[in-house]
Amino acid sequence: MTNAELILEAKKAREHAYVPYSHHSVGAALVTKSGKIYYGCNVESASYSPTNCAERTAFFTAVCDGEREFEKIAVVGGMEGTDGNAPCAPCGVCRQVMMEFCDPENFKIVLANGEDRQLEFTLKELLPLGFGPANLET
Repeated sequence: MTNAELILEAKKAREHAYVPYSHHSVGAALVTKSGKIYYGCNVESASYSPTNCAERTAFFTAVCDGEREFEKIAVVGGMEGTDGNAPCAPCGVCRQVMMEFCDPENFKIVLANGEDRQLEFTLKELLPLGFGPANLET
């Protein structure tokens, strides 16, 4: 799947975001190593702490389905009523969840930046010196 196609899938997921407080909707499309796509959107709560980001929603859904190997994720976000093409990078908590399941050198994070452009990073670029399962091995 191309990055452009994956961004379109993330935009579709964004349509389901529940954001009555921030009005900042985010969608994510996560690709497993086998090519399956999992979707996520952000879901807010009036008490804020239980709010869950789109990226974690996609990862947690995939993990619940037995997936453990991931290739890349596209993230699209912005204020409601906009096309969501401004870069919307994952928060620190989402980056840490990615670190749990992904190879930081090879896992790709794709962000939309304009109608026909995208930005692509490795997890290591967005989370240098990240702490993950390998740090707990003896």
